[in-house]
Amino acid sequence: MGGLQYLTLTRPDVSYAINKVFQFLARPTSAHYDAVKRILRYVQGTVSTGFLIQKSSSTLLNIYIDADWAGCSDDRRSTGGFAIFLGPNLVSWSSRKQPTVSCSSTQAEYKALANGTAEASWIQSVLKELGVHQSKPPVL
Repeated sequence: MGGLQYLTLTRPDVSYAINKVFQFLARPTSAHYDAVKRILRYVQGTVSTGFLIQKSSSTLLNIYIDADWAGCSDDRRSTGGFAIFLGPNLVSWSSRKQPTVSCSSTQAEYKALANGTAEASWIQSVLKELGVHQSKPPVL
């Protein structure tokens, strides 16, 4: 299971499934064991999948944020996530269950937005400290 946890750092496509299995690590059932085998088969078939980091002069920071509302049937909590790109390169991402139950889909989205915005602000401050000037988004 530790090897699967390492994959969550480099393969965001399997992070959710691995996280879901880890929630039941203390008392796993045969269904959880079957899920782990399914994840391993998926990883084996997609070994060449991964991040492509490419050189780019763009310093435009793009962030994509989303949340589901009460998506977990076990505790009705929402899952929120974000992906932050610096130019064409993914530099930060997160997908996690929200700590409290949201009363509406709007509340779930706002919680995810707050998490993503905090991360993007931190990345902007790091880039500023490194002397990287941010590109301005194109005017449409």
